[in-house]
Amino acid sequence: MLLTLTTTAEPATDLGYLLHKHPDRQQSFPVMAGTAHVFYPRAQTRECTAALLLDIDPVALVRGRGATLSQYVNDRPYAASSMLAVALGSVFRTAMNGRCDARPELAARAIPLRVHVPAQPCRGGIELAERLFAPLGWQVSAVPVPLDPEFPDWGDSRYADLTLVGDLRLADALRHLYVLLPVLDNAKHYWVGAEEVEKLLRAGDGWLAGHPERNLITGRYLRHRGEYVRSALDRLAEAEGVEPESMDNALAEPVVTAPRDAPESLAESRRRAVLAELRASGAHRVLDLGCGNGRLLRELVRDSTFTEILGVDVSSRALAAAADRLHLDRAGDRVRSRITLRQSALTYADPSLAGYDAAVLMEVIEHVDEARLPALEQAVFGVARPGTVVVTTPNVEHNVRFESLPAGARRHPDHRFEWTRAQFRDWADRVCAAYGYQVRYVPVGPDDPEVGPPTQLATFDRTEMS
Repeated sequence: MLLTLTTTAEPATDLGYLLHKHPDRQQSFPVMAGTAHVFYPRAQTRECTAALLLDIDPVALVRGRGATLSQYVNDRPYAASSMLAVALGSVFRTAMNGRCDARPELAARAIPLRVHVPAQPCRGGIELAERLFAPLGWQVSAVPVPLDPEFPDWGDSRYADLTLVGDLRLADALRHLYVLLPVLDNAKHYWVGAEEVEKLLRAGDGWLAGHPERNLITGRYLRHRGEYVRSALDRLAEAEGVEPESMDNALAEPVVTAPRDAPESLAESRRRAVLAELRASGAHRVLDLGCGNGRLLRELVRDSTFTEILGVDVSSRALAAAADRLHLDRAGDRVRSRITLRQSALTYADPSLAGYDAAVLMEVIEHVDEARLPALEQAVFGVARPGTVVVTTPNVEHNVRFESLPAGARRHPDHRFEWTRAQFRDWADRVCAAYGYQVRYVPVGPDDPEVGPPTQLATFDRTEMS
């Protein structure tokens, strides 16, 4: 297993101070999986590269305490995994802790870094590498490794040639790698016990709680051991000073649910309006993107017009709640053949979502950081490209009509923004111009003559020529 770490911060050989490994010496260290070698293929003023090479001893690995491999020889390739992460944490422990006694100012400074892992398992597709590393400030390149270069028709393996580029503190970069390499692999070579929670929280300090994929990271790192995952998420919430449930806020209730004197709840009005738009479009195959706990899915399933329904959400708790609401565990074959639930982030492109007649983003976009909206737009309008897209979002101008909502407050604790009618239309017009759609608007709820409706709805229809 090989990992290289390169910097161009001059003098680049200062990387030796940060790693506590002298560029002029090759050093070897015994680790759980075998022997870790550290050496510098390049050590010049303008560019310096440190390499960590892990030489696996399969016999020692099987005999080692806590190992989960059951035989000396198996069919698992020795690619970057938890073994490399353990070696990384052992060999570069001081650097990972952010200590550099000789040059403390170096450890505190972000420097240009390039990480290269030539064989990295990506269970969940190479897109997962982007979802994990990009929110942390990395530019990500993950190139699939073919099963056999001599036989290209065999296709690609589940491994990627992974390169990460970014300006980060070295300690932060090492902690990212320590946690996320095993997460990408979704496997560990040793038994996961309660101490793994402590390791995850130490390495994730300062970045994991705010990561959009924190649930996936926590679940995979802790090998989906429910009690450990819950403990880790609760402690992340405590460290952030929020309620544990808000670490997975897909099920959180909005601050307000209906305008004053409304004959029905605002949520009911939204669902009714969205269903009307879908029926008018003639859609049969529908995506519910950001489906939450499945209230719209339940209405879609009740209407036989919709023959194929896919609910997508980043939250595993929300999907579990949706499955309960739909009674999928005891539903008949006809229902289960029409509906599928899938965990996925909406800000990365998924070609398997292409070909649907319509997609719904009901009260979703306002939960996405505005800086990440272009990624969502590309994923939905550029890659999935359904014939119709129905989007709803709060109208912030109407907030003054909610007596229970404090002045300046947002309607939901997880809303990243709430737009005026003009802002929503500006965004929709830009999407149409970029991706070949036309748009029309429908008010949802009482259309106040001064501040407009509580919810704004836009229906995008793909143009004939696009």
